[in-house]
Amino acid sequence: MTRRRRGQSPATVSRHTHSSRSVDLGVQTAARVHCRATLVYAATGSPLLAALSMFGPLLAQVIGASFLLSAADRLPPRAATVGLALFFAVATTTLAVPGLPVGATFAILSVQGMLGSVGGGVRYGLLTEILPAEGYLLGRSVLNMCAGCLQICGYAFGAVLVNVLTPRGALLTGAALFVVAAVVARVGLARRRPRANGRPFASDTWRTNARLWAEKPRRVVYLALWVPNGLVVGCESLFVSFAPRHAGLLFACAAVGMLAGDTLTGRFLPGHWRDRFGAPQLLLLLAAPYLIFVLHPALPVALAAVAVGSIGFSANLLLQERLMSLVPSELKGHALGLHSSGMFTMQGVAAAVAGGIAQLTSPATAMTVMATASAAVTLALTRGLRRMAAAGGVPAGADVGRELTDKGKGLRSTGTA
Repeated sequence: MTRRRRGQSPATVSRHTHSSRSVDLGVQTAARVHCRATLVYAATGSPLLAALSMFGPLLAQVIGASFLLSAADRLPPRAATVGLALFFAVATTTLAVPGLPVGATFAILSVQGMLGSVGGGVRYGLLTEILPAEGYLLGRSVLNMCAGCLQICGYAFGAVLVNVLTPRGALLTGAALFVVAAVVARVGLARRRPRANGRPFASDTWRTNARLWAEKPRRVVYLALWVPNGLVVGCESLFVSFAPRHAGLLFACAAVGMLAGDTLTGRFLPGHWRDRFGAPQLLLLLAAPYLIFVLHPALPVALAAVAVGSIGFSANLLLQERLMSLVPSELKGHALGLHSSGMFTMQGVAAAVAGGIAQLTSPATAMTVMATASAAVTLALTRGLRRMAAAGGVPAGADVGRELTDKGKGLRSTGTA
């Protein structure tokens, strides 16, 4: 049994998990959007390179998902969370070194992306240990809301830092905040055993990825989690080149929309409405407002479209709940890590595609193309998602698909949080 620190309730542990993740995301917001993209766009004037500086390093998540993801269930959660935050602090400090070549910058960001795939699996797997199965959607919603608030603050704070200090000064501030995130995780999280025994090996990662991908219901859910929102993030990657002086406002409105969507879906959408007003409709809402960019809208209209569209990101909550109903408990960290890695990889691919289209046409045209593609993919996946909803799901957290856990893999059931 995993032992909890004396006097520390699951709610307290969950609160510290949310705090650590929120600080971490706020740091990434300030550092990634307002600093790296500003530096690269100012140096090159290229929408493609600016987009890649923001989301391109996420392409490295596919490497982490291919070779490192089995570590998500085989590392102690607190130690892994603290160690990764400290690594990101050192890496962010290095990015602030004057005269650092663009190639070296992308190399550092790629390593961050690879290790980030493990961090996502560790963090979200820990959340499934802390929360009861029926409380996962609400808990994940609260985590998203905390992160959304910090994103809004991060965009505003990052914009101020870039203008008051310099992009490099803002990066150093971000590095300091990574240290804060490490301290929050070290002090606030209890020591827990890994969810699975044995050392992490690339072969285990490959086998488990293949088994998670083998069943059609899981494939449909993974594709719905990865592709439609990844294509819309490709639109977001062009905010800096679309409106260099007002990109912070666009990102802040996107964060406000995400916060509103997670609040409404996680706290106020009754269970019997989740299938009727579910993921396909929200994914279409995510893409549709971006179609207005074909008209090269004025800034107020663009801000409204971004805010409304970002409500659709809350479809991920419903899809994650569905995914958890299809995965055994001892593989939840790996399954959620595969989800986050695939999602971030798709975001990086979409940023590269959107940047390439913008390079040849314009940012507004590229955003319209990406939104159209997102809506088309959602329509293609809708039948499969509705079929699962009509069939009824297994309650989140149920140990289904036990065939995924082969003999000799050293996996064990998790104890109560």
